[in-house]
This record gives sequence, C-alpha cells and structure tokens, in this order.
Amino acid sequence: MNTWFECKVKYETIDEQTGKEKKVNLPYLIDAVSYTEAESRIHAEMEQYVRGEFSVPSIKKANYTDLFFYDDGDKWYKCKVVYVAIDENAGKEKKVSNQMLVCASDLKEAYDRINESMSGMTVDYDIAAIIESTIADVFPYFKDEVNEPIPDHLTPLSEYEAKQEKSDADFVEEDDVNSYSEDI
Repeated sequence: MNTWFECKVKYETIDEQTGKEKKVNLPYLIDAVSYTEAESRIHAEMEQYVRGEFSVPSIKKANYTDLFFYDDGDKWYKCKVVYVAIDENAGKEKKVSNQMLVCASDLKEAYDRINESMSGMTVDYDIAAIIESTIADVFPYFKDEVNEPIPDHLTPLSEYEAKQEKSDADFVEEDDVNSYSEDI
C-alpha cells in the first residue's frame, strides 16, 4: 500500500509565452513512508528537473486510494468514486467514497480509464466527480531505486541461498547410510 504525500515546490521557470522568468509554486505527488523521506525524495527528484534554487514550503499527506498511470496522458484527474458497502453489524448499507487519480488527456478519457480500471470490482460504483488536478507530476516508489549497501554483518540473500543449496547437496539421508553399511 502506498502512502502519498503532496509536496509544494517553489522555483523559478521560464514562461513559454513571454520568455521571462516567473515564480511558480506547483504541487507534486511522491510515494514515501514518512514526511522525512518525502522531503528527501522530492529534493532528489527536483534536482534533476529544476535549474537553480527551489524550496519545498509544504508537505502534506494525500488521501488517494488508487493511482492509475498511463504513459500517453498529460494531465492528472482527481476522481471521486462512490460505492455501497454493507455494514454487517448494523445490517445497513453505507456509501463509501474514495479519491483516485488517473492520468489522461481529457475529461472523457479520464472517465473511460476509471471505468476500465474499476471494471474488476464486484460491487457497483458511481463516479461522482472528475476534476482536473493541479498536480504537476507523480513520483512513485520503485524498488530499483534502493541502492543501500548491505551492512558487513549481513549476508546477501543470493549468497545465503547458494550456500544452503551446496550444503543440501552434501547432506546424505540416513536411509542411504544404512543401506550402504548393509552392503558392506
């Protein structure tokens, strides 16, 4: 399960229409386990995209249950999806709403992609709202990004498994020993 943080990043950029520098304050979404990691990751990501100085004036947890990535989309759409859940203790139905983000080119495509992504749900759902999000970009956590060195007192799993396989091959079953001694 991902924990998403919305990080506001303030920096100067060139206005495409006028060619002059302007200050922007854009929200970015980043996957992290804590505020500290979110700040560290957003700094690492933004150093690759922003020339010059930038600051991160605010970081807050984002309440998104799902994100649907598509390579051909250029905007993020915030979708409110409502479904009915049955409270077995009270015996009543209650509406549960979830916020989701989907990457799409326009509103209709966002609607179609949410329907496509939710098609496997076994409960009925309604798409209550879709609005264009102000989020500039999303940085998910990738397992490949972890390049932490293994401490000296630990053995890499691949080496440990190789040693286990070798010791298992050297291991002789007791029945094999008994049948060998009977032959002698």
